[in-house]
Formats: sequence, structure tokens, C-alpha cells
Amino acid sequence: MDDQLAEQLAEQFEAHRTHLTAVAFRMLGSLNEADDAVQESWLRFSRAGTDGVDNVGGWLTTITARVCLDMLRSRKSRREEPLDPHLAEPIRSDDPETDPEQEAVLADSVGLALLVVLDTLTPAERLAFVLHDMFAVPFDEIAPIVGRSPDAARQLASRARRRVQGADPAHNPDRGRHREVVDAFLAAARGGDFGALLALLDPDVVLRADAAAVQMGADGELRGPLAVASAFSGRARVAQLALIDGAPGAVWMVDGRPRVVFAFTVETGKIVGVELLADPARLDRLDLVMLNG
Repeated sequence: MDDQLAEQLAEQFEAHRTHLTAVAFRMLGSLNEADDAVQESWLRFSRAGTDGVDNVGGWLTTITARVCLDMLRSRKSRREEPLDPHLAEPIRSDDPETDPEQEAVLADSVGLALLVVLDTLTPAERLAFVLHDMFAVPFDEIAPIVGRSPDAARQLASRARRRVQGADPAHNPDRGRHREVVDAFLAAARGGDFGALLALLDPDVVLRADAAAVQMGADGELRGPLAVASAFSGRARVAQLALIDGAPGAVWMVDGRPRVVFAFTVETGKIVGVELLADPARLDRLDLVMLNG
């Protein structure tokens, strides 16, 4: 590749970098991983070039989506490992060289609650939902990325949308019921009422802890009502009901500061996911409002 062509490709890529980072962040939930995905996308783009490509922006989005899909599938195959400590990290950056435009694009409506529920989707569901519902990519363009027909890609996005609308407080009108479920779960945990805990947990419930919580003794991942109920039964006595980025959850406070945050995903009156977050940098950036239990 001659220098002039390489420079042209680099200019084209840089013109779309902010958009590609936004796509990758919503796909992966981590700004660090999004940066890695965008860098890999540049390497693939620089090798492939633009011969026969009419829409460079669409082509770059497709490349980035494929990279993110590979990363999500790799993540799913390593679920026995603790949650990446930056998986649901806030999108603000302390790097003085961070592009302010990039920060603005990433900041719109991507909170902890949405990232938590996106992480419960399959890689194909997440890709279809993010590309179509957040970036208006047509299903006939999504289909070849996930190896499905356009109708099947539409169904993937529909399933993901139902889960997001049922679990994300920004879309969930029944936040009061969500709070009741979390409050009842904490009461059952404090009282050691194993049966009540089981009754509040979905058959497919998953508990995940970030690396900091694992260092404090938590399991990196637990699946199923028995395992999750056993982890809480007779515990959580000092956890307090709170709003976490607007969603009902719980916080363990020490000397007036949050030590561990418990983020709950609730669907149809059952807890389907619990996230234990203990990384201090992340906790400092959460919007926490303590509630009376």
C-alpha cells in the first residue's frame, strides 16, 4: 500500500472513529474493550481497503460489529471468570486527551442499569438490538453479520427489546414493583428465609461479581436459584435499600461510604440477575440514593 492510499484510509477511518467507539461501547459495555475493538477494526479496514465499497461508514460499522461479536462470544465462553472490573464502567474518562465529542456521544442514555441487562443477552441478540434500535441499521445489513436471515435478525432484536424494556428502569413503568421485589429479597436474606429467597428468584437467575468483589470473597459467578439463594441466606444484614442509577438495589455502607453495591435485574416479579460491584472507582461514579427499607 502506498503512502497516499494509507493516508486516505486513515483519514476516512478517523472521520468515523467517534461513531465506531459509540457502537463498540454499547456492544461491549467497556470503554477499554471498545477502544480495543476500534483498533482491531482499523487493522482490518486498512488491510481490506474500500474497493467496491459505496458506503464507507456502513462498511466500518459492519467491521466493528463483527469484531465486537467475536469479543462477546469469547466473553461468553469464559463466563467462569470474574466479571471484568470495567465491564459496566462509567463512560466519563479522566484522560485529558479524550475527545470531548466522543464523551458526548457515549454519554447519552447509557447507564449501569442498561449495561447490566445488555450483558444478559446472547451476543447475537445484543448485536441485533444495539445496531437496529440504537443506530438504525437495517435488518438486511445485520443478518449477514450474525449469520441469520433478516426475519431471524428481527426476532433477535425483538427478544432483546422485550428484555430491556422489562428490566431497564428507563423503560419500566413498574419501578414500584421492582422495589418491592428487592425489598422482599433483602428481608428474606436477613432473616435466613431460604424458601422466600427461592420464590423471588427466576429459574435462570445469574449472580456476577466484579474483580474487587471477588477479592472480598464473593464468587465470580453463580447460576440458578439454589446457588444464589445460598449466597444470600442469613446475610446482607447491613445492606440498605437504595436507588442505583435510578434502579432499586442495595448498598453496603462502611463509615458513610459505599463498599459493595448490589444491582438487581427484575423481570415479571422475579430477580433474573444480580451484580456485585465493589471497585472503588466505579462506586464513586454511581448515582446512589439511599431509601428507607
